[in-house]
Amino acid sequence: MDKDNAYPEVTGLKSQVTVVIPCFNAGHRLKATLDRVCPLVDRVVLVDDGSTDGCTDSLEGYPVIKSVLPANRGKGYALIEGIHRALALPDTGAIALMDADGQHDPGDLPALFDVYRRHDADLVIGTRQLDRARTPWRSRFGNQVTAWVAGKLLRCPLSDTQCGYRILSPRFAGAFVTMVSGGRYETEMEMILLAVNGGYTLLSAPVTTIYEAGNRSSHFRKVRDSLRIYGTLWRALRNPDTAPRSRRRM
Repeated sequence: MDKDNAYPEVTGLKSQVTVVIPCFNAGHRLKATLDRVCPLVDRVVLVDDGSTDGCTDSLEGYPVIKSVLPANRGKGYALIEGIHRALALPDTGAIALMDADGQHDPGDLPALFDVYRRHDADLVIGTRQLDRARTPWRSRFGNQVTAWVAGKLLRCPLSDTQCGYRILSPRFAGAFVTMVSGGRYETEMEMILLAVNGGYTLLSAPVTTIYEAGNRSSHFRKVRDSLRIYGTLWRALRNPDTAPRSRRRM
């Protein structure tokens, strides 16, 4: 495993943060991600969401806690499983969510954690620069529409609602796994709705924009998963009493 010490040191990052990585058929990208994540933190929870490509086999030498789901259920289910495992670890002071396919730069984690720590946040979400040079137009358009709808109708203060690179406080993570059921990518929107409706401290911080050519590593189904996300927003708008909410503990 390649020990990369080029990242800036942030007090508490290594000892307090548990990284949760949901994984489904990430191929060679997984080990490349672990090579950069593992030197940063003491604990990494890897959730194999029914992969069939053997990507989570032969991980000897990587200090990861692996959980294997018997079949592919969706990213939301994998996130909830991983967060449950992270909350059960005694030294978890924050939970970072990161994709397995290399589209989240581990080098951004110190800055995200610094924002989380300085502002006593409950949920920090990465914000990508979704420009034409680095972002497929479908991804750019879809994210802009979703962010506009969430902002105008639900008072969500985020310009990038679909970035999965996030840091959660234990209190918010506990509420999330209690109040939200698993699904696919719409689970990430339900996380945001819980933060907005529950009065949690929701912040964003810039992260690197990374897209593989042709976005080959993504398992996002452009039509079906987009409809699931918009369905989540529509239900929250039509029936606000049923939207995920929780009272923040002071």
